[in-house]
Amino acid sequence: MDSFGRLFTIADWGDTHGPFMEGSIRGVPAGTAIDMELIRAELARRAPSASPTSTQRREPDKVTFLSGIENGLATGEEIRYRIPNRDVKIASDSNHILKPSHASYTYNIKYGARSNEECGRASARQTVCRVVAGAVAKCVLRPYGITFHSEVVSTGQPASEGDTVGALVRCTISHVPAGLGEPVYDKFDARLAAAMLSINAAKGFELGEGFAAAHQCGSQYNDTQNADFSFNSNHDGGVQAGITNGQDIIFTVAFKPIPTLQIPQQTVTFDGEPATYTGNNRNDRCVAPRVLPIVEAMAAIVTLDFLLIDQQQDTIQQLIQQNLVYEKNHAYPLVPHHMRHIDGSN
Repeated sequence: MDSFGRLFTIADWGDTHGPFMEGSIRGVPAGTAIDMELIRAELARRAPSASPTSTQRREPDKVTFLSGIENGLATGEEIRYRIPNRDVKIASDSNHILKPSHASYTYNIKYGARSNEECGRASARQTVCRVVAGAVAKCVLRPYGITFHSEVVSTGQPASEGDTVGALVRCTISHVPAGLGEPVYDKFDARLAAAMLSINAAKGFELGEGFAAAHQCGSQYNDTQNADFSFNSNHDGGVQAGITNGQDIIFTVAFKPIPTLQIPQQTVTFDGEPATYTGNNRNDRCVAPRVLPIVEAMAAIVTLDFLLIDQQQDTIQQLIQQNLVYEKNHAYPLVPHHMRHIDGSN
């Protein structure tokens, strides 16, 4: 499943060992100003740092747009882009060892992979495509005043040198209009959770009070409203019954420790033979802070998709209302046949 979204859709291909990462974006309205500096800045946020705990893999992540943008404006056509992989190295000594808590075993079971090189699609390298698509989504959302802010709430403490740690990340989406979300199976928070849990190493998602709500009373929790419909609290995190209520959307994502340790771990080969695996310095010790722009990117993609769905529904309703007025004075309807109910009514 290499695509995501309904009206604003993204797709990508390529893997960490290949010559490039490439992707496509559909649903960007024609005439949208695409801020190339914003895209570069978002990619820079994801880039490795000079810290010794950061991966020593160095990728310039220079994106080239192949279609869909002319003179800084979206044409309305599919946007295609490419990001070269410049620093590709395959660890031959561990290529046929099952890396603990990696994709090695599950990719072997599902796809018949016989080496870690064949598991390259599962690499966090893929998230560079998400950041590009998310930056484009932010460009579309900019006129609406919708903003995104993420922060690292906490990280674990390494047990020893070469160990890795997990992280808790919180994100706030501000100025989201009320009414976005499609109950019952495509609720705003349900899709947001799916988006976040699709990020590498993500293991938990909570909206608003989240799991803490399980220990509260309704009298403590409920978000009561005033005569002007303003809220007195935001325990629900900006979403009620799967629909945004106009408050800030606040959610938290838990990420597990990166499984590549620079400490020997006992494991087996793809053939089931005992082996020892020790990671190298081409992996981070923690997903934070590089994961922050990825979280924001997926949040922007979800928000824009629902906004476009809402606008499409408004357009259809306007057409139906126009048709009702038109039919009072004319013998034939404006609404196309495929948009009418089975019984012929509007």
